[in-house]
Amino acid sequence: MKFRSATLGQSSPITAMSTSSPPTPPSSAFIDDKRRFKNITLPCEWVEDYRPGGYHPVVLGDIFNRQYKVIRKLGEGSYSTVWLARDLKHSGYVALKILVSEISGSTTELRTLRHIIEVAPVAETRYITRLLGEFEHRGPNGVHKCLVFEPMGPSVNTMVEELPQFKPRRQGMEIRYPPRMAKSILKQSLQALAFLHENGIAHGDFQPGNILFTLNDIDSTPEDLLRQEEDVEARSISPPVQRLDGKRDKWAPPYLCVAQPLVPFTYYAEGFKVKISDMGGAYFFTDPPTKAVTPRGLRAPELILTGTVNNTVDIWSFGCLIFELITGLPLFCIPCSEMEDDDHLLSLTTQLGALPDELFNHWTTSSLYFTPERKLFNCQLGGVAPGEEPLLVEQTSMEESFRSGRPGSR
Repeated sequence: MKFRSATLGQSSPITAMSTSSPPTPPSSAFIDDKRRFKNITLPCEWVEDYRPGGYHPVVLGDIFNRQYKVIRKLGEGSYSTVWLARDLKHSGYVALKILVSEISGSTTELRTLRHIIEVAPVAETRYITRLLGEFEHRGPNGVHKCLVFEPMGPSVNTMVEELPQFKPRRQGMEIRYPPRMAKSILKQSLQALAFLHENGIAHGDFQPGNILFTLNDIDSTPEDLLRQEEDVEARSISPPVQRLDGKRDKWAPPYLCVAQPLVPFTYYAEGFKVKISDMGGAYFFTDPPTKAVTPRGLRAPELILTGTVNNTVDIWSFGCLIFELITGLPLFCIPCSEMEDDDHLLSLTTQLGALPDELFNHWTTSSLYFTPERKLFNCQLGGVAPGEEPLLVEQTSMEESFRSGRPGSR
């Protein structure tokens, strides 16, 4: 099944729908029993977030700012979609990040990037994905801030799956970066953090998904080699987006695109480079947010227990990343639940040892797991149910976990 861009004045061959206009959706996400659309199971953004205040509906072939022609989807996040676009004025390619409209009026990311360019215009290109321009685009869901970046390759989180030594995949194969690559990624990302901190900025969302590999020069690559196919059968795009009430929807695109990072054009040989991306969670040391966006498993204990947000948030995340890149396993794997903080703190004390008194005293539910002498007696989240015995499981320190990870030789 093929589609054509509606925004370029061409029709999209979607089956006939009800001609009466649907009501404007509210500017908030729908709950499950009030969904607008049929379910889409491909790994894409949530279709219900195409609403006023949400994502801008993008179709392959769309042209933005009379300059950037969208040819491929690179990724998506909670607050943006990212696309590879052909620069029609200056040739070559760019990454176009289109923010949801509800945050486009006052984005910290843009303010932070502008500051970096002002104070360190040369050094920033070594460590941070380079901002090339910005503009606004008005669509059915509001006004969207659009940021133009240099195109980059896959993230550290996903590139390891693409290394040639892991293809074809064999049963029991351990997927992790070779020690030399892991150490280089760690060194470069630490240099990038140091650069930010020297300029009074915390990244706030430092994680493998926000560290990107650079590309080989793709500006001379023909567009047809980079263009994403509008092919449902090949699962490069979703089946048609369809409302449950059968009406035509003007707030969502006719289909969703599956992200296709630029793996074939990524440089990962000796001397490869990585850069930090996505400054959406960044903040100035002098103006920290009330709530950080740090991923659950990378949160420092003071952030969990007291909500403290400062420049140490990145350092704790980096420490967790050392373990993850060397062993191929996360130091803390915390599933989302009502007791996720207790789960994290129990894992943390098991792996790293007892919390300092000033932090432990903030753990209001610690008596569910520890005696007054701070001896662990129960590992059952939420405490011991009436009539049941406390649960104790074998405790494994970080050192033991590291050794079992068999990080290999230098």
